[in-house]
Amino acid sequence: MEEKKMPHNLILENKNKLSITQVEDVDTFDEGKIVLFTADDTLIVEGYDLHIQKLDVSGGELSITGEVTSIVYAGRDSYGHKGKGLFKRMLK
Repeated sequence: MEEKKMPHNLILENKNKLSITQVEDVDTFDEGKIVLFTADDTLIVEGYDLHIQKLDVSGGELSITGEVTSIVYAGRDSYGHKGKGLFKRMLK
């Protein structure tokens, strides 16, 4: 039986507020780059003065503010792999 996946959404407002759904974990973050994992891909967000405003891993929601200059899907295996994110390491 095929598993039904929830849709993954990105909403970028005026290049300074980014909302992402279906986030599973955040790998690394600083004011210039945020690397996160979705169900299928690794997502790299680059910019200036980036801040995580909301992170709800259980609900899969992430909100970022700051000037977003780049959003890149890197593929699951090209950057890292599931289960090695920052928050999973902290809760170890």
